[in-house]
Amino acid sequence: MADFSFSVAVAWAIAGMFAASALLHLAGPRFVREAYERWNFPRHFHRVTGLIELLTAAFLANPLTRLWGIALAGLTMFVAVATLLNHRQYAYTVPGILVLLLLIPASLSAAAF
Repeated sequence: MADFSFSVAVAWAIAGMFAASALLHLAGPRFVREAYERWNFPRHFHRVTGLIELLTAAFLANPLTRLWGIALAGLTMFVAVATLLNHRQYAYTVPGILVLLLLIPASLSAAAF
């Protein structure tokens, strides 16, 4: 029987957030495209971000690849927070920083494998 602990629940919650964000980025509504344009990213870069987030969610959901998912989530969130700080959108960094902090207990579920 699978061991379901707090760290596994956190990893699954983060995977869900990344999956939802990936779907949003892949759909590319106008406000997402305009934000990437304001930040001087190449056209359709939101789709690259969506694919990376989808891969992150898949890695986090699987116990065997969870460590890779945590590493990819940490890198993705770091870049997102750095981008927001660079464009002086300080309030929007709070969720990204919270996800970075939640990666700590989630990493405990990856350490078992």
